[in-house]
Amino acid sequence: MRTNFIQAIILGFVQGASEFAPISSSGHLVLVPWLLGWPPPGLVFDTVVHWGTLIAVLAYFWRDFVALARAWSRSLVNRNCSDPQARIAWLIVVGTVPAALMGYAGEDFFESLFAAPTWVAGLLLVTGLILALSEWLGRRQKEPHQLTLLDAILIGIAQGCAIAPGLSRSGATMAAGLFRGLKREATARYSFLLATPIIFGAGLLKLVDLFKMGNATTHLPSLALGFLTAALSGYLCIRFLLAYLQRGKLYTFAIYCWLAGGVSLLVAVLSH
Repeated sequence: MRTNFIQAIILGFVQGASEFAPISSSGHLVLVPWLLGWPPPGLVFDTVVHWGTLIAVLAYFWRDFVALARAWSRSLVNRNCSDPQARIAWLIVVGTVPAALMGYAGEDFFESLFAAPTWVAGLLLVTGLILALSEWLGRRQKEPHQLTLLDAILIGIAQGCAIAPGLSRSGATMAAGLFRGLKREATARYSFLLATPIIFGAGLLKLVDLFKMGNATTHLPSLALGFLTAALSGYLCIRFLLAYLQRGKLYTFAIYCWLAGGVSLLVAVLSH
């Protein structure tokens, strides 16, 4: 990791602002340093700022997580999932499994894409297309407690595919939710809750890499700055997005993905 303080703050802000907005935070962590001529921040920095956004979602939805944990525990004791909160909790568990399996099986492939800005830019264009189609075709009728097991599995598979940088995780899960009939704000809320186990698990695995680095302590100030900036901007982004999706549409984010991906591809072509 060769990220200085200014770069850590900027990239932490980019991570927090783009993790929950459907525009691919991992894609931006590849493209922004590449476009600015900075060295890649590395997977350890990427993981730490993702943990910053984990803190953001935990801070924003802590009441939801407490209610879900209590309902889930009661469902284990009573062997009954009639409680809507318990049902959502189990569907989050089910939706996490596909991404965990896909991430484990395709780890080397997904990591190789972090060194391929052109591919990342192309996948941003795909993200824009997915968002536009979901907004156009989605029925937007169901609340989270009306999700079915099949809904959770399909949204989980979408989250697994979005491990690839450039494919937005929140974009893929929101789009899958809209395709399955969820309302905009409901699919965003479920998407944020569903992201928590994956971000935590990935961060826990990559944290080992940090302690294996011989000079890890020299990077702690930059990592801390990136972490704090990502947490703050992530929290603000969640607030903005949930308010926006009460009336706003995903076309705005689709257009942004097309512009960001198109400009990045143009730069790649002209630089050769």
